[in-house]
Amino acid sequence: MTTAQAIGIGIAFGDRDVLKDVHLILSDKSRIALSGGNGSGKSTLMKILAGNNNPDKGSVSIPKGVINYYLPQSGIVFKDNTLRDEAEEAFNHIREYIDNMDQIGKSLQDCDESKHDFLLEEHTRLHDLIEESGYYTRDGEITRVLQGLGFKLEDFSKRTSEFSGGWQMRIALAKALLQKPNLLLLDEPTNYLDIEARDWLAGFLRNFKGGVLIVSHDRFFLDQVVDHVAELFNGTLKLYKGNYTKYELLREKELEELVKQYKKQQDEIEKHENFIRRFKSKASKATQAQSHVKALEKIERIEIPSSMQKMYIKFPPPPHSGKNVLTLENLSRVYGDNRVINNLDLHLEKGEKIVIAGQNGAGKSTLLRIIAGVDSDYSGVMRLGSDVKVGYFSQDHGEQLNEENTILEELESESPTDLIPKLRGLLGAFLFHGDDVFKQIKVLSGGEKNRVSLLKLLLKPFNLLILDEPTNHLDLGSKDVLLNALNDYEGTLIFVSHDRYFIEKLAQKVLHLENGEHKLYIGDYNYYRWKREHENEPDTEIIEDKQVKQSVLTRDEDKKLKNLIQKLEKQESDLLNKIEEQGIITGKLHELIALPENYSNPDKAIKLQADIKKSEETEEELTNSWEETLILLEEAREKRGN
Repeated sequence: MTTAQAIGIGIAFGDRDVLKDVHLILSDKSRIALSGGNGSGKSTLMKILAGNNNPDKGSVSIPKGVINYYLPQSGIVFKDNTLRDEAEEAFNHIREYIDNMDQIGKSLQDCDESKHDFLLEEHTRLHDLIEESGYYTRDGEITRVLQGLGFKLEDFSKRTSEFSGGWQMRIALAKALLQKPNLLLLDEPTNYLDIEARDWLAGFLRNFKGGVLIVSHDRFFLDQVVDHVAELFNGTLKLYKGNYTKYELLREKELEELVKQYKKQQDEIEKHENFIRRFKSKASKATQAQSHVKALEKIERIEIPSSMQKMYIKFPPPPHSGKNVLTLENLSRVYGDNRVINNLDLHLEKGEKIVIAGQNGAGKSTLLRIIAGVDSDYSGVMRLGSDVKVGYFSQDHGEQLNEENTILEELESESPTDLIPKLRGLLGAFLFHGDDVFKQIKVLSGGEKNRVSLLKLLLKPFNLLILDEPTNHLDLGSKDVLLNALNDYEGTLIFVSHDRYFIEKLAQKVLHLENGEHKLYIGDYNYYRWKREHENEPDTEIIEDKQVKQSVLTRDEDKKLKNLIQKLEKQESDLLNKIEEQGIITGKLHELIALPENYSNPDKAIKLQADIKKSEETEEELTNSWEETLILLEEAREKRGN
């Protein structure tokens, strides 16, 4: 069932076309990630689809009876109810159905025979809607959703005004899920969720019976949920089939081709401009020069999306320190009767990267504050090694900036001299583009201040970095820039993050905190999760060394595997190209069916729908082949030890 159809949507802010001729069909089966660079119009399109904003041109068609629910990034505040009562308000529209059904039931008792069938049909329809909504089992559903999003049973009786801004948005998300609309429009729902809540939400959305259009900067979460990615660039929208990782692979191929075309076009532009510069003032060449001017004007300039551009930055090398960086012995921290950290022992050496894991309230941020020297109200020993210089970032560090400085001035004030020429590029990587760098700190939002604060910290030479949620308020491109820089960082890193992809790519050890207890896992995040799942099983000998795991290959076996890998790599690349080509065909067919002269003509519409189905089936077959090839390739690489 179609839940919303955007037809030729266009909207401008000032002289800038944010959206132009955007077409998108959403159904109750849709699982689509809305992608695009910062300021590309993602939130704008969502608000238009939700009916909150009107486009300058085009229209949104929503069938009668379809309920769409839009959840913004922030700004929702609840004050009066208890948490439990506020959650139950998600069922208010069902109470209207019950009242209507009761009225129809009364009317059926003495209605005319001519109205009987109609009323009976409407009574049945309302009855089915009420049953599907889970209204009669709402107590259990409310508990399941609230606990899934991280609320405890004792929270249910609290007033909603007692919850902070992030928890307020969790309440809003819970109400959106409980309402069970035909289409969920979710703008950054993962911003305020920890890893456990993100995993729960991903599972909920996979089983959700309606459609989902979602914006998120959590790559792992998107891969769990979506099967299409709709990218906004330069005001237009393009649909890609597959999860987010597949979309990125396809985009990388496109970028390679786009860069080639861009370079070729730049050469052509340069030739025209050189001719014009040389001969525009010579009367004998005026006609030719004018023809070059016209040719230059006709060139449709190729732009490389900022979201596709790769930026690599290297932060200052850390100063020398001793081998032993941090020692904790019998460390404890108590808040009233709550022992958050209990007799914690930990030893870190130079160059190690460790993530602190655990649910909200487990003491992760408390531990970081103690190590950073911000919190001294603890018992036990916290000892830094010789010449250790600590850099600490937390979510309130944005308030410590000089409010009167511009962003650029704030960074220049403490940046190493050799990095000053690179500051504009670094700021672009952290989502401050063009004239944004001249904004004063005092006009920035909390998230923008935190981005400035994080970048300012990373410009300084520290050999122990302590980062509390550094990926908050960063988009996927900025996260990749930060991730690459931290992977190259030669100092010691202790961090907390709710972004699973970020943790998996960075952490070498995991310290788990829970109910005042702790446990250290010597291995990456995947090992930590596997170990947590199997801790109650009988112990078995685990060989950690990958080289010990794999059997020794003969020279002939190694040569065969090498040839197989090369063959599979070419096969995988060819399939990606075919998927991309087929996706373009499918996209063009969708554009055609969205034209009034086609969707209003039954014969044309039926033929186009058949063509779309055939094209999507071909794309699906290619995708399945690509996934099978990728699995074989990974197996071959693992056998060879690649």
